[in-house]
Amino acid sequence: MNQQSAAAKDQEAFTTARRVNQSLTAAMEKRALQWMAERAPKWISSDQLTLLGLSAQIAAGACYAWSRTNRYALLLVILCLALNWLGDSLDGTLARVRQQQRPRYGFYVDHMVDIFGATALMCGLGCSGFLHWQTAIAMLIAFLLLSSESYLATYTLSRFQLSQGIFGPTEIRILLIVGNLALLRSPYATLLGHRMLLFDLGGSIAAASMFTLAIWVAIRHTAELYRQEPLRKDLSQG
Repeated sequence: MNQQSAAAKDQEAFTTARRVNQSLTAAMEKRALQWMAERAPKWISSDQLTLLGLSAQIAAGACYAWSRTNRYALLLVILCLALNWLGDSLDGTLARVRQQQRPRYGFYVDHMVDIFGATALMCGLGCSGFLHWQTAIAMLIAFLLLSSESYLATYTLSRFQLSQGIFGPTEIRILLIVGNLALLRSPYATLLGHRMLLFDLGGSIAAASMFTLAIWVAIRHTAELYRQEPLRKDLSQG
């Protein structure tokens, strides 16, 4: 009984962070998710959608690995990315429409799912042969750095940044889908007269962008927090 009382007090004390999404597709995506959530069958739950999102992302990684021997597995990757979007994006909206929000549980589970899913996806890409392992690892590290900064900023600033600039998870999925279609034509690209793997080029740009963005946002948020909590002089020495 004491544990239940403590849990209830923690729930009351918890403040949900303000969600900020300024990505290119944010407005259209929000309307589509709201429409689907209002018409979703009663037997579908937000937990089932979360599990769908994770399973689809792991399956996408497996299909990337399979594409090493069968390039048409890239089409299955596209299907998995679409299912991942559905599960990952609709679960929270469904919970809000049905007034079944669990802010602490949802935040924790959703982002642990993102971490495991991204790891599976990058491992699959590394096995695909469409880019070098070093590029896949660099993208994963950059993603984890940027994600960690976002989670810390959510706790300290009560502001959850769903997108960085005009790019969010949906835009990343769209880029991957376009890249997969390009791979079906040719896995190579030419830059300044040099022939290289298309996904090595795109992955290197993505990793460098995420590293740079993580540093820039960390500096900006550090300055913002310092302004809110400046170092005070020790009055006892005055």
